[in-house]
Amino acid sequence: MEKKQKIAGYLVTALLALAPLVAYGQWSIGNVAGAGLPTGTIYGIIGAIMRWILIILGFVGVIGFAISGILYLTAAGDEEQIKKAKSAMSYSIIGAIVGISGYVILQAATAMLGGFSVTF
Repeated sequence: MEKKQKIAGYLVTALLALAPLVAYGQWSIGNVAGAGLPTGTIYGIIGAIMRWILIILGFVGVIGFAISGILYLTAAGDEEQIKKAKSAMSYSIIGAIVGISGYVILQAATAMLGGFSVTF
């Protein structure tokens, strides 16, 4: 009985795995734009993701600068708090530099390997 259940489970899994093939038969390959499917390239998708990551990194950097500034202002002469504020500021600067340089390196590599110029 257990063997029949395993076989039935495998059969159902195989049928579910093949279900997208049946749905794919509804559209012709040449009519992708009419089907409402995205027509972007992998390069475009990765570029959009990189832009979003850079925007998020910018917000995190500004928030890090603000928090470290507040820590420095509220230290009131406490050397431990001043040291913590300075380290937070340096970490936020290093993080922003690493993120921006990563984006610039990817753009430069794309320009060199792609054979076309990209303006930064």
